[in-house]
Amino acid sequence: MSDKYSIGVIPGDGTGPEVVAEGVKVLESLARSCSLDLQFEEFDIGGERYLRDGSLVSNSVLKELQSKDAIYLGAIGHPDVRPGILEREILLKLRFELDLYINLRPVVLFPGVDTPLKDKGPGDIDFVVVRENSEGMYAGGGGFFKKGTPDEIAIQESVNTRKGVERCIRYAYEYCRKRGGKKQLTLCGKNNVLIYESDLWYRVFQELHDAYPDITINYQHVDALCMWMIKNPEQFDVIVTSNLFGDIITDIGAIIQGGLGIAAGANINPEGTAMFEPIGGSAPKYAGLGQINPLAAIVAAQMMLDYLGEEEAAARLLGAIRDVVKEKLTSLDAGKMGYSTNEVGNLVVSCLA
Repeated sequence: MSDKYSIGVIPGDGTGPEVVAEGVKVLESLARSCSLDLQFEEFDIGGERYLRDGSLVSNSVLKELQSKDAIYLGAIGHPDVRPGILEREILLKLRFELDLYINLRPVVLFPGVDTPLKDKGPGDIDFVVVRENSEGMYAGGGGFFKKGTPDEIAIQESVNTRKGVERCIRYAYEYCRKRGGKKQLTLCGKNNVLIYESDLWYRVFQELHDAYPDITINYQHVDALCMWMIKNPEQFDVIVTSNLFGDIITDIGAIIQGGLGIAAGANINPEGTAMFEPIGGSAPKYAGLGQINPLAAIVAAQMMLDYLGEEEAAARLLGAIRDVVKEKLTSLDAGKMGYSTNEVGNLVVSCLA
């Protein structure tokens, strides 16, 4: 890739604009020292915009975002907007329309960070979850019959295509090989109950293994995997799973790596663009207080640089984040860091210098 990149920025709602501002500040500092040309274009998308004029995401905005090298998202979520509107019409729409079919979630415990897991340290918690991001339970299949009556029926269908499952699992195999860790890929499913969905995932998982003989494979039921993530997280290298299961297990991953203050993720179309974000949401109760931890957003920025192929810049930023976490912060929790949101961003910039 070239050294010039067009980045679409969606600050969003709540604390989103605060953490994105720190992420952009860090990226601009890094760009100056690494001779990168990062062109940022801001998009007014989110709950505030919806409350103001009813706008969500137009087709023209989707086309603009699709043309970007990457998208940097703060958060979407507003307490004055009925649940479901922003989630469906912004977050899910971006994923589906831009075909961001991979959700990538590193789960890494940095030195100096406390984990609620007894006797576990940085060497024990270092794995990645590859979550299918465009199908499954979130594809919207189903409906109501006789809603609001004693005979009401609610149906929610999980939609899994061979194409969608195969491209997700293939990405996971490739990522596991490139990652260079244990070279162990674990499929998370529930094939003793969800017979048809899990059967498709398991068959494709086994069939694709022929092309990746250097990768050791394993299967675990989702309930057992949740237990082992807490009891023995060191066994995992890369986990691949469906949309709903991935949503659940990555929250466990976030808390064992120290909480939402450090957890970031990517929504990727390997043939198109990708969107990077802190996973903690808009946290409206902290909005405007300068207390929210911006490190998750800065980690998302680091992931973005890595995705763009700027490995040296990504490594420098990762090192600065590690230094700040280990040497400076008293906690990763909002309001307990020992520094304001802006000051934490300045600490990262100082470490880069």
